[in-house]
Amino acid sequence: MVTTAAERQIALDFWTAQLDDTTTLLAHPGSHHKLLVRHAFELCKAQTVSSKDLSDMLELADGALAYAIEAQLDLVDSDGADQ
Repeated sequence: MVTTAAERQIALDFWTAQLDDTTTLLAHPGSHHKLLVRHAFELCKAQTVSSKDLSDMLELADGALAYAIEAQLDLVDSDGADQ
């Protein structure tokens, strides 16, 4: 399947919008991460993105998950400090 530059950009913009959805990320970090990873692999399988792009996307998804987990831990710590 040949993907045009415009189609590639639309797909990347959509994926990036999902990555930037901090509301969903913080509410459901595991599910959100799984969605990002699955979508990234689908884009690579469809040859919309390269394997290097896939690697970068997976790294970003992992970073988002780490951020969400740390944010949740910070909430637990701040709740415990009030008691």
